This record gives sequence, C-alpha cells and structure tokens, in this order.
Amino acid sequence: MKRMQLRDAKAHLSEVVESAIQGEPVTITRHGTPVAMVVPFSKGEEIYPPKPKLSFVEHLLAFPGGIDLELERDHTPPREIDL
Repeated sequence: MKRMQLRDAKAHLSEVVESAIQGEPVTITRHGTPVAMVVPFSKGEEIYPPKPKLSFVEHLLAFPGGIDLELERDHTPPREIDL
C-alpha cells in the first residue's frame, strides 16, 4: 500500500487515481498521520453501499418524530388594498 503526504497527493492526483484503478489503495497523510485513503470504486461501494432512492413522501414518512400537519385551508377573504 502506498503512502503519500497530502501535498504530494494534490500535486500527483492522477497518479493516486491510477493506483486506485490498478487496485492499490493509497493512504494520504497529513503531518505523518493517516487522514484518508483512496481505494478502487468497487471497494468503496462494498464499504459504503449505495442507499436506495426514496421519494419525497417516503422521506417524510421515515422521519423519526412523525408528521403532524394541519392542512386545513384558511377560507377568510383576502384584505382590501388600494392600488
């Protein structure tokens, strides 16, 4: 596994991406401490599987606090204005 400092990874981003494409992960360090890793896309999907797309209504229904909406329309007439 390759290790690169952040400034070197920024300067050679295409090399970092090419290593990931070839299947070799690259650890990026800042001041000697590992802070990120560039891995092949397939490995990233294993770690973070794509979430199913939810419709707006499904998002609302998934809200843990529930939904309490009062959807009654206000039937009072609009105020008069001078033009």
